Amino acid sequence: MSLRALAAHTYYSKSYPGELVTGVKAPTADVARRVDEALGAGGKLVALVQPIAVTSVDEGEMDALDLARRVASSDLSVDTLDRMESVVDDIACGYATTPPEELLPRARRHLACVGQLVGVRKTLAQHRRLLVVGGWLSLLSATLSIDLRQRASAGAYLATARQMADHAEHAEIQAWCVETRAWEVLTGGDYLLAVQLSRQAQAIAPKGSSALIQATAQEGRAWARMHRSAETLDALKRTAALISPLEVPDRPEHHYRYDPAKADSYTATTLAWAGDPAAEKYARAVLQQMQRLGEDVRRPRRAASARLDLSLALLAAQKPDEAAAVALKAVASGRIVASNWWRATEILSAVQRTGIAESADLDEAYHTYHPKEGG
Repeated sequence: MSLRALAAHTYYSKSYPGELVTGVKAPTADVARRVDEALGAGGKLVALVQPIAVTSVDEGEMDALDLARRVASSDLSVDTLDRMESVVDDIACGYATTPPEELLPRARRHLACVGQLVGVRKTLAQHRRLLVVGGWLSLLSATLSIDLRQRASAGAYLATARQMADHAEHAEIQAWCVETRAWEVLTGGDYLLAVQLSRQAQAIAPKGSSALIQATAQEGRAWARMHRSAETLDALKRTAALISPLEVPDRPEHHYRYDPAKADSYTATTLAWAGDPAAEKYARAVLQQMQRLGEDVRRPRRAASARLDLSLALLAAQKPDEAAAVALKAVASGRIVASNWWRATEILSAVQRTGIAESADLDEAYHTYHPKEGG
């Protein structure tokens, strides 16, 4: 029998029998059995392969060796984890431009994949990486659910994200979970609780992390809603100090990587909510920069939010006509999500109280573009 035929009979590669013949590879008991059967050697080849003596290895050593083998074994490829981590970054980057009702199903699909992989055999390091992927996807799903005002889903996803973050001991996801909850209660009108949650997130967040910056900025916005000027300005100063050493991240559109370019936007929002006239200057500067760089097209949600900030600032400056025109453009963009719609509501009410004719156009757009809310 040729070596090629022997390989076919034993289901080994074509080169393997030759490697046995030349001594490149040593035969195992299983190899000897298959070759013995293929050649009809009647057990003679099996008898030539002696088992490795283990008399010098005690039972404890064998247990340790077996444990080491099982720790290193895995049915989850590194490529799969790499791809899943890349997907997380892609979805986080798509947050700024993709409507939440379109992005949420994608996040859910990949989260379901994480659920399927939780039970497969993998190393401890791979298990932690998978939990981190699941934590980010759950957090993204919670954020998108909040945007759609799907409160029950948002709560469930936040709880899952926190559980995965706790198991993985991932402090940044833990902090983002609390910060996200702070944003949800802030949009719901519980400003004091928003301050408390923002401070909890700051206490958890790693030093210099994006979660720490966002939680500090969130605290400032909550104080602004309560018109607590001293606390608002203090939070703005702390946020500015955290931002100052930052460089622009490689993917600045990533929802969980703080982009220093957002600083003026957050300042404009905070001051506008506080009724500070200085908000007008910041809001105009943000819009002008976005238009100059073409970001008002690439990041329509941020542009709509900036126009709401400017509209509020203009109302505080007693410029209702321009405020109505700017708000109309923001509302008609169709990029104001349900969780942020309350800002449009407040602007419409303020414009209507002035009695100007432009309020009718704003009212029509308000009801035309009102986003649907989930349960």
